[in-house]
Amino acid sequence: MKHTQSVFIGLGSNLGDSVAQLRSALALIGALPTTTLVQSSSFYHSAPMGPPDQPIYTNAVCNITTALSPIALLDALQQIEQQHGRVRTGEHWGPRTLDLDILLFDDVVIHSERLTIPHYGMRGREFVLVPLFEIAPALSMPDHKPLSHWVKECDLSQLHRLHH
Repeated sequence: MKHTQSVFIGLGSNLGDSVAQLRSALALIGALPTTTLVQSSSFYHSAPMGPPDQPIYTNAVCNITTALSPIALLDALQQIEQQHGRVRTGEHWGPRTLDLDILLFDDVVIHSERLTIPHYGMRGREFVLVPLFEIAPALSMPDHKPLSHWVKECDLSQLHRLHH
């Protein structure tokens, strides 16, 4: 049995039926080889970070255990994005049917052309930190500060939890 590692993945969508996209993505993530979906957060609506003329986002975070390598997991997540019609237009922070980001992969640190772990954009992003806090309140962040410290720095005025 290969060693499994705990991984947190951020999910986001703002095109099509975003809630259905995230539900489908969670099912597919849980069905990956040597991977178990341990927990997923509530879904949250958040304002878009990029161009303002796009629909609001639906976001969530899930925790998995997997024996996949970080790159194998990245490949699998990008395949799931493509199955959901994700087109990489090159528009930074533009609208997308599905966005899957590896946030934390155990204590692994990677800085490569394809992958940066821990995810470079977590700090200050309430749509990542709040759902992460919901499922892992005791988590320590890469700077060794508690996750709660990072959450306190966020503007939560544009974040709304969905009741579903």
